[in-house]
Amino acid sequence: MIFDRDNWQEILSTIQKHKLRTFLTALGVFWGIFMLVFVLGMGKGLENGAFRGFGDRAKNVMYVWPESTTLPYQGFQPGRRPQFRLEDITAIQQNIPEVEYIAPRLSMNAAPVYYRDIGEPREIRGELKDMINIEALRLYEGRYINQPDIDEVRKVAVVGKRTAEVLFGQEEPIGKYIRIQGVEFRVVGIFGPVEIKPWTESDLEAVVIPLTTMYRAFGTGERVDYFVCSAAEQVQVSQVEPVVMSLLKQRHHIAPEDPRGGGAFNLEEQFQSIQNLFGGIKAFLWFVGIGTLLAGIVGVGNIMLITVKERTREIGIRKALGAPPGSIIQMVLTESILITSISGYLGLIAGTFIIWATSYLMRSNGVEIENFYNPQVNLTVGLSAITLLVLSGLAAGFIPARHAAGINPVEALRNE
Repeated sequence: MIFDRDNWQEILSTIQKHKLRTFLTALGVFWGIFMLVFVLGMGKGLENGAFRGFGDRAKNVMYVWPESTTLPYQGFQPGRRPQFRLEDITAIQQNIPEVEYIAPRLSMNAAPVYYRDIGEPREIRGELKDMINIEALRLYEGRYINQPDIDEVRKVAVVGKRTAEVLFGQEEPIGKYIRIQGVEFRVVGIFGPVEIKPWTESDLEAVVIPLTTMYRAFGTGERVDYFVCSAAEQVQVSQVEPVVMSLLKQRHHIAPEDPRGGGAFNLEEQFQSIQNLFGGIKAFLWFVGIGTLLAGIVGVGNIMLITVKERTREIGIRKALGAPPGSIIQMVLTESILITSISGYLGLIAGTFIIWATSYLMRSNGVEIENFYNPQVNLTVGLSAITLLVLSGLAAGFIPARHAAGINPVEALRNE
């Protein structure tokens, strides 16, 4: 039986007689599990850092902007730069049902924005209502641009958090009026990025107004600098991209085979490529970790063979007294599993502690590394490591156990 008291006493007695040998053997398994957990935890930190750059924005989106053409087409010469317009956005909405959200933007840079006598140059963004559904933006107060604002050409504005602090100080901004190039707008919301990064700083300082209001108030014409669109549920944006680009090329007389005329950036493809990259890295880390663990398992197997050889007479006596081969196998496997389980479990705890401590120290000290964030050991890694421990113990003791079970009692009793 596995809980045979005499069996356990013999195993513990053998371990105590050879403390140094047992320690060095266990160290190999400890180090193997420790390295497996450590490299996977740090690899997760790298993965989190890479995906953190995407923030909370939708992943199934693409950005589209005009570019100069490279081919002549329908009487138009190459080098022409098409101008996207609001009617293009409407055409996409009406003709491509796979597009869920579409958010155009027209910007006026360094436009003076005043509240009373306080003025600052800011980027003024003309938008429709869907940008906040696509980009990683958050509302601190009030609301964002809505459809009635667009339809009724309202003079309302949503200001970036930093702009609100500069213009209003300790005053409540909601309901106050700001002036943009002499036109007054009522502040209805304060917004900013979900995470402040170098590439999201502009969101803190921008001022958003309805796109239709920008057209009427500042005479910009119904232009669009660029737009962002997301695919509907269960539809990949990579499938939508060629349809959108084909429609735009048709509307703006761009040769279908022209590689330019309209630029597009597919966030889904970048997201997928990073996922594939880290899938490969994770597989490599598992390979390295398991390889290190196997070195420890080989050490345990060798020591168990030596232990069996040292206990040959004892095993022979057991068999001569009628001990079945199964009890001999169980004795050897139990010792093997005991060594690997304890040392491996300690390695698992040590690796997990180091990863946790690294993450804690980074958070508590405000340390931010661009491509490394929140290293962690997830449940899958922990369960996999425990499973490996059990299998390692069985693998390390299997050959020595079979060898012990096959010992001839007569020859064993002659052994010196």
